Amino acid sequence: MLFLIYGPDEYGRSEALTALKARVPADVADLNITALDGRRMTLDDLASACEAMPFLADRRLVIVYDLLKHQKAGKARDDLRAYLEHAPDACDLVFVESDDFDKRSSLFVFLKKHAEVRECVPREGADMQRWLHERAGNLGVTLDSDAARRLTLLAGNDGRLLVTELTKLATFVGRGGRITVRDVDLLVADTQEQNLFAFIDELSARHRHAALTALRHLLDDGQAAQYILFMMARQVRILLGVKDLVAQRLRPDDIATQLGQKPFVVRKAIEQARGFSLADLRRLHQRLLELDHASKTGRAEIEAGLELIVADMCS
Repeated sequence: MLFLIYGPDEYGRSEALTALKARVPADVADLNITALDGRRMTLDDLASACEAMPFLADRRLVIVYDLLKHQKAGKARDDLRAYLEHAPDACDLVFVESDDFDKRSSLFVFLKKHAEVRECVPREGADMQRWLHERAGNLGVTLDSDAARRLTLLAGNDGRLLVTELTKLATFVGRGGRITVRDVDLLVADTQEQNLFAFIDELSARHRHAALTALRHLLDDGQAAQYILFMMARQVRILLGVKDLVAQRLRPDDIATQLGQKPFVVRKAIEQARGFSLADLRRLHQRLLELDHASKTGRAEIEAGLELIVADMCS
């Protein structure tokens, strides 16, 4: 049987593949599961793997990674499609795609028609909440609804990261326990804040290319440019406050109390502030305010404005 597993949700792809592997008896799995790199695989390689007889099992499992993205049109693709029409019945052949690929290709069209297809996309909204509650139940704990919402706010919709954080929370409250918002705030790091820290790190070090790349990653990860501008201005205000209070010889914990920030945020900001003078920070804050106003009045495109500010600060 043919299978196709694809889509941007890495954890979803992993779950789907694990379920297929579980069909092979564990004690003979090594003898009946073959993995092939689609970038280098030849048709002979595939045929050899698929046509080997199952050993002490009913079926073999052959997994081909990232073939569709790298398979070019032509005779090789046509020969592969022809082979798939007559693949051995005793072999489950799975194509796993980790990157986007051309969905107009004849091979994808064939698989869409003849294979069992699983598109793995990040969960959203009510579907995400149901999934988290089910996961919590499997771990033997109860997840408050507001804690579930807080968890997705901090960790995003990355399935693997959410499972990791949920497992950590379940261990913390213990079997039969209840995960609350307070537990989430205590144990789960804000990934958006971490990504922003990475961006500010590169900016403070005047690493122009790395700072622009970090900014682009924030945008590509789905962050709204207006939100990035807001968070960047917020971080600059924190740096201004830190720089002023460090000059007064206050300890990091005391600075955190005065600024109303978590101690780890202040310790990180102290490191970042060393890369800026007070004049730099004031000028950067003013430019961010000007960009905010210009974008809201239609006089500037916000993404381009952010990139220009970063390039100027790192020049």
